[in-house]
Amino acid sequence: MTHRIDWLLVAALGVLVLSVGIHFWDPIFFVIPYASEDGVIEYATTAFLVLSAIILLVNAKALWRRGVAFGAALTMLYALLFFFGAGEEVSWGQRIFGWESGDYFQENNFQGETNLHNLVVGSSHLAKTLFGNVLTAAILLYLVVLPPLYPRMAWLQRLMDRLVVPVPWLRHGIVAVVASLVIALMDQERKWEVYELIFSLLTASIFLNPQNRDKTR
Repeated sequence: MTHRIDWLLVAALGVLVLSVGIHFWDPIFFVIPYASEDGVIEYATTAFLVLSAIILLVNAKALWRRGVAFGAALTMLYALLFFFGAGEEVSWGQRIFGWESGDYFQENNFQGETNLHNLVVGSSHLAKTLFGNVLTAAILLYLVVLPPLYPRMAWLQRLMDRLVVPVPWLRHGIVAVVASLVIALMDQERKWEVYELIFSLLTASIFLNPQNRDKTR
């Protein structure tokens, strides 16, 4: 484990403290402009999701040079998922460039935008089902459960290394738990935007220096 200061982790804690402060100082400012659509929080989340993807691409290149073709391919897939997440966060630049959604998205998207996470399928809003509860549970398992089990369970260690999954440190799990509790207690309409930013900072930190660094790059 490195003894250098993890500035991305510090930034995640800073965002949490700042958000709580703004929440108590001016709840209206929290909603607009702090955590609003196309606000600083949303664009920061996109930036750090892109950073996470770039780190993964660099790791994939390193694996390829080492002759670990399977690991490189998987890591590139992980990078694409984060690029996808970044694109979804800003509706693929639709509001930035001002282009119109097609008929399908205008009819079936909760916000009438070109993205998947706001699609409504039947009576199900994907942001609240697949992209909400299911994804949140998977993320918390990854951040909270995996770090302490990885060094103690040989079969899990082999599986994660085989799949070149960057394993978080315990400190990432602690920050994730604290952030989850604090965000859950906040009575704010746009609080989950802050949660997404903290997650993107955590992933960038993990991908730069995971527990299994020698296996993932």
